[in-house]
Amino acid sequence: MSTNLIKMVKLNNLQYNANRDPQVYRRVAGHPFRIQAMLEGKGTAKISVICEGKTMKETSIELPGIFSYEITFKDAGIRIATLSVSVDGQSESRDLMLSTEAHAKVG
Repeated sequence: MSTNLIKMVKLNNLQYNANRDPQVYRRVAGHPFRIQAMLEGKGTAKISVICEGKTMKETSIELPGIFSYEITFKDAGIRIATLSVSVDGQSESRDLMLSTEAHAKVG
């Protein structure tokens, strides 16, 4: 029986839901996105965050545990970051839409 490695993902301290309005998670350029993953299982997991074809972070943590990483973009745009977790031949990944705007909304 295989279980989910990723119990929950939070983006900017809110539970991530791909169906939620992206405005909820949006950041102004230069302000960090905070990615957190609550992980289940046993053993040492390898975790990576890949965005725009580059590995932004790669680390290992003991399961169960919490992975946390902040990523900042200098310019506006929409990017997909992939959070991947693997342990003992089992792997799971989640795509996170990171939307950055050039300026904060006024009003």
